[in-house]
Amino acid sequence: MRPIAFGLLASLILSTAAGQPAAAPPPAGSLSPELRALYVDLHQTPELSLHEEKTAAKMADRLHRLGFDVTTGVGGTGVVGVLRNGSGPTVMLRTELDALPVAEKTGLPYASRVHTKNDDGADVPVMHACGHDVHMTCWVGTAEAMAASKANWRGALVLIAQPAEERAMGAKAMLAAGLFTKFPKPDFVIALHDTPVLASGTVGYTSGPALSSADSVDVTIFGRGGHGAHPEATIDPIVIAARTVLALQTAVSRETNPLDPAIITVGSIHGGAKHNIIPDEVKLQITVRAFRPEVRDHLLAAIERITKAEAQAAGAPKDPEVRVVESCRATFNDPKLTARVAAALRRRLGDKNVFEVPPETASEDFSEYSLAGVPSVIFRLGATEPRRFEHARASGESLPSLHSSFFAPDPEATIRAGIDSETAVLLDLLGKP
Repeated sequence: MRPIAFGLLASLILSTAAGQPAAAPPPAGSLSPELRALYVDLHQTPELSLHEEKTAAKMADRLHRLGFDVTTGVGGTGVVGVLRNGSGPTVMLRTELDALPVAEKTGLPYASRVHTKNDDGADVPVMHACGHDVHMTCWVGTAEAMAASKANWRGALVLIAQPAEERAMGAKAMLAAGLFTKFPKPDFVIALHDTPVLASGTVGYTSGPALSSADSVDVTIFGRGGHGAHPEATIDPIVIAARTVLALQTAVSRETNPLDPAIITVGSIHGGAKHNIIPDEVKLQITVRAFRPEVRDHLLAAIERITKAEAQAAGAPKDPEVRVVESCRATFNDPKLTARVAAALRRRLGDKNVFEVPPETASEDFSEYSLAGVPSVIFRLGATEPRRFEHARASGESLPSLHSSFFAPDPEATIRAGIDSETAVLLDLLGKP
């Protein structure tokens, strides 16, 4: 998941949860030693997007043991497991395989110490800083529960382990490889994602627009370099870039309806190498967020228009180069399915542990399954130890966000609630007529 605006989201969810108990004890008791060991193993051995070979093999092996018909290498390292159990609906449950290039600083005894080469050949640390190790462990525990309770449901259960979620590539790759044509096409798709701004043992759901789109845009602004003592002999791309960064915000503040969420954030700016040298070019990296496709399209067009206009105003030798390098579209939770999911969660976890939460300007390529025409819901899984959650709510402390080197979920209660939640939803959707 590609997060942003953590502080606002935390305040909204914490205020939603105000006055409620942080969590009830997980309904089904403690995790098995095998699941605990799996979680620790996954946490200690993370793999980057598109390189999840060993992680995928672990997921495939678990499904094989449970009697699933397993296919590997779907859309890269993707895994598809199918468990057929008579006539009935088909439901797909997704987890993610990949980790992030983050150096873990949690201090946990099982902290990741993995370093590897990224696709550019640089040595990088690797960490499950987004909780995909939690998701995978829940997924395996849910597979075990569903395989053991076949007397209580009918239909086809399709479990997928998706690569490259963090790069917004895996869902498209699996769909292009025939996920909905070579395997039973689902009637519903379900997923969860952990969050540090709900207590472990609780879950949150959002009906309708749930997660924003996200586009990563690379911009190169060209100038004419020279000596910093003679700026009149140059066309300074740093000055053009500075004006561009500020002008881009008018696409949000003056061109977009204030009631339509929209974000343009310049996350990095690089140019020059020495105090007294004006460089030939400056590079910007931009993230763009929106919920409505029309807003997204307008923001991307505005970036092209504004960067070009600022360069022309400065007499730049050529127009900037603007490239969208990663994209995922907004996630929409089907309202009818969301209502059914929320009811199943309340029955399992209790009303006080299930919250309706606001949309987020984080993003997910889970959106691709809904856009392929299948009703889909992703819900939120609380991951913060309840006493720490209560302290943060009382003190205003900011908890480590997803993608933070300090993010450390409360594993036992979080995973147990995840398994209970997924199993409850699947049994409801696959229950005997």
